[in-house]
Amino acid sequence: MSQEPLKTGLILSGGGARAAYQVGVLMAIADIVPKGTRNPFPIICGTSAGAINAAAIAAHAHNYRRGVAGLERVWANITAEQVYRTDLRSFLKSLFRWLISSTVSGSTPVNSALLDNRPLRKLLSLVVNFDRIGEALKNGDLEALSITASGYSSGESVAFFQAQDGVNAWQRARRVGRASRISVDHLLASSAIPILFPAQKVDNQFYGDGALRQLAPLSPALHLGANRLLVIGVSGNESTPPRRNMTAYPSLAQVLGHILNSVFVDSLEADVERLERVNQTLSAIPAKVRKQQGITLREVDVFKIYPSQPIDEIAAQHIKELPKTLRFFLRGSGATRSPGASAVSYLLFEPGFTRSLMSLGYRDAMSREEELRAFLNAKN
Repeated sequence: MSQEPLKTGLILSGGGARAAYQVGVLMAIADIVPKGTRNPFPIICGTSAGAINAAAIAAHAHNYRRGVAGLERVWANITAEQVYRTDLRSFLKSLFRWLISSTVSGSTPVNSALLDNRPLRKLLSLVVNFDRIGEALKNGDLEALSITASGYSSGESVAFFQAQDGVNAWQRARRVGRASRISVDHLLASSAIPILFPAQKVDNQFYGDGALRQLAPLSPALHLGANRLLVIGVSGNESTPPRRNMTAYPSLAQVLGHILNSVFVDSLEADVERLERVNQTLSAIPAKVRKQQGITLREVDVFKIYPSQPIDEIAAQHIKELPKTLRFFLRGSGATRSPGASAVSYLLFEPGFTRSLMSLGYRDAMSREEELRAFLNAKN
């Protein structure tokens, strides 16, 4: 292990508008590394909204600070209408499509999504220069970019990767790695939250949000050659104190928030915990014994940054920023009240909320500046 060159993998998880927190952490790292430095993460892996951040950083691998500055501008000024249509006509069209199909034909419509995310395609085309990803790989500023999506027909978690020569595809139980030229379609597929956003067709198959059935979120980076990881989560669960027992029946929004958290948060945190346990076990086995027993597993240094404050509580302070049309249709579900803020946080693409998360991410990272410096400057 000591003879291997250190290759740091950046793991950016999903979470809709919560991904603004990741940008705050990346901004702090941009202030820590020297000006003009190239991307400090040769291997970048993103899922769902994290895939968008991953692709943007990869496209600016030659100048990390410039890439982060671009993300900062986008997330600091983003609005819901840049991600999905918020006009009344669009909402009514989706509802009527569901009602007519279910009452007349007894089936759901072909496009069963509740929200029209065509504005997101336009935004991504402006934000990410996909040709530069190939240039970064060719110039050695990047070794691999992975974007994870979930195949609706295969039931597999597919890590689409664009990498330098010599990286092979892989297949494990319910998860595969597939070489591909990353495009806007991959980002739309990876961020297609079920029911809310439409499935995206890639290579003649339909895919949904990459967090679905992603049992091992860290594995793509390891398959691509990373031997140390920086993981940026979006939960805040570790710092959240136990809540008082609920006396009222949970609202639909609370149930939905619980489901979304289980999809976007739990798998990542469980995989990180599993990796840390493996590291502890391996560290207790002498190197000589490992060699004698043919143990090929290696310790993987992992640096994790999670929100120091509960994101759903921050979202509750910004619920009124949601478009009026969306608030009107969500009020019956309890999503426009504080207990249902967890579900709303995934759709709260509004400057007040995203800037709050970016500030939190920046503070959380800078509070561990010395640790981050040591991690980023580590040598063999």
